Amino acid sequence: MSNPGRREFLKNSMALALAPAAQNALLTPGRSNEPVPDEQPRTEFFEGFRREEIKTSGATIHTIYGGNPNGAPLLLLHGIPETHVLWRKVARALAQEYFLVMPDLRGYGDSGKPAGGGDHFAYSKRAMAQDNVEVMKYLGFEKFSLVGHDRGGRASHRLALDHPEVLTKLVILDIVPTYLLYQDITQEFATIFYHWFLLVQPAPFPETIVGNSAEYFLKCTLLWLGGNKITDPLPDWISPEVFQEYFRTFRSPETIHAICEDYRAAASIDLAHDKADLDKKIQCPLLVLWSEKGPFHRMYNVLQTWRDRAVSAQGKAMPTGHFIPEQMPEELTQELKSFLRS
Repeated sequence: MSNPGRREFLKNSMALALAPAAQNALLTPGRSNEPVPDEQPRTEFFEGFRREEIKTSGATIHTIYGGNPNGAPLLLLHGIPETHVLWRKVARALAQEYFLVMPDLRGYGDSGKPAGGGDHFAYSKRAMAQDNVEVMKYLGFEKFSLVGHDRGGRASHRLALDHPEVLTKLVILDIVPTYLLYQDITQEFATIFYHWFLLVQPAPFPETIVGNSAEYFLKCTLLWLGGNKITDPLPDWISPEVFQEYFRTFRSPETIHAICEDYRAAASIDLAHDKADLDKKIQCPLLVLWSEKGPFHRMYNVLQTWRDRAVSAQGKAMPTGHFIPEQMPEELTQELKSFLRS
């Protein structure tokens, strides 16, 4: 059910939170199990926004929200190996017009990490989608727009199929549909996306490999997906402080296991769900943006893959690497505003 009282509370409280006197602190309600000081999340990336642990039917979702208290609601979902911090460069500009909700996906960041179960359902995109529908209802939103990047884009696709009534518009960043990827595996795909096949192996094999080199794995993933060589230093689009914030939660054995479960789900139960829904199409208007420097641009007609799965889809390549919200934030902000206003 929706929560109109909660929505009215948010309008009033965010008006205070975004006042000049409140711009210097991220407001955090009390929590029963606060992390130790060196594990505290950094707060400077989202000053003036609120943080809350929202319980859904399947997990506890660490959520950052705020912006224009009278603005249309906009849900932003990150991908691997990031957290909600992915949106730090676009949040302030978008918040002038929209009310932003930026969760950590279950298993990522400071969100809960439930057991995957024998069929990995707890990390299915259906479960992730359900989390975020419940988060938005808790905050008082029956309908909203959604932007999903990478794994967040896959959860967004499933949300659009399972809950078409809640979405007004959808933006998917730099992926093609999961089911399509697994139907035509080429040598190039297997080489570039080696982690899709590593992380699905039975526990604790991939967990041990990644856990033993967590910082190196995280850095290399950011570099090569971003269009850099893995021998390069961190690029200027990600500061040392941001890298450390990603690493703070990524290095956790629970996070690494959850990420593996995410990929195990993608290679099993997600495929079953997708196959059952091949005749379903995304009903709301869809914008697809993808990396011109990334492998999807070379390997697929990205826009056509989504036109096959949507009633109406438009999009284009962006001249950057995979992490569009971090690498081209101003350009992405303009693309989002133009599409959401139309």
